[in-house]
Amino acid sequence: MKLKVSGKSTSHVEVLNISKHGFWLLVHQNEYFLPFSSFPWFKEANVSSILKVELPQPHHLYWPDLDVDLEIESIDSPEKYPFIYT
Repeated sequence: MKLKVSGKSTSHVEVLNISKHGFWLLVHQNEYFLPFSSFPWFKEANVSSILKVELPQPHHLYWPDLDVDLEIESIDSPEKYPFIYT
């Protein structure tokens, strides 16, 4: 029996793993870690809300259940996006 090779993935963003420290995303074949200390919006979120991530534009992530928008550059270069919490 020969296995068929699967087709190309239609999802360009996927949550790979969630730990007590943060979670890993795969976006356009690049892996990112989002620590809860730097991205506190996700710390108290339920798993299904974190898993429901969209990529409405090539460099823009959106979690509709949490109403959180992130530019991928803010994950790559957080120093350019100072966190201000009020």
